[in-house]
Amino acid sequence: MRHTDPIPDEAIAWVERLHTVVDDLVAPVVAAHGPRLRCRSGCTSCCADGLSVFILEAALITRHFPELLADGVAGVEGACAFLDDDGACRVYASRPYVCRTQGLPLRWLEHDAAGEPGEVRSICPLNDEGDPPIEELAAEACWTVGPFEERLRGRQALLDGGTGERVALRSLFGSSRTHLPIVR
Repeated sequence: MRHTDPIPDEAIAWVERLHTVVDDLVAPVVAAHGPRLRCRSGCTSCCADGLSVFILEAALITRHFPELLADGVAGVEGACAFLDDDGACRVYASRPYVCRTQGLPLRWLEHDAAGEPGEVRSICPLNDEGDPPIEELAAEACWTVGPFEERLRGRQALLDGGTGERVALRSLFGSSRTHLPIVR
């Protein structure tokens, strides 16, 4: 598949189902950290400019927000293109996977210089205060980075042959596109 080819409806439906599953699994992590999480509408610390997503997620946004993309204006430079003047996400219902897990205590495996795997944890600095410290949280109290990204990458590979083509969110604005601009 080339980036000019239309994205099949079933592929977009698959992304919507993936997002629903992620939201369902994120809910107990959010509930467990209630007061610690400062993430609310208007908190834009994680909403950086320059974000790119797989073609699948860009296609979902273009499917649900064609008028915004054709006639709207991207948000201010330096912040996510989809933020409005009040710092709210204009595509919240169809926001990409990465946006659905931002701010949460995250955990993943990395290999050290000797090639040994070890767990790494991170959390938005605005959410770092609280007990217990992130390093002491039970694994299930954190969002595990990796499994859903791999599912998304695998589904994308079915469309692009494994090239991992991505689309800059800001590039979606400005026209009624028949194809998605690819980030190389």
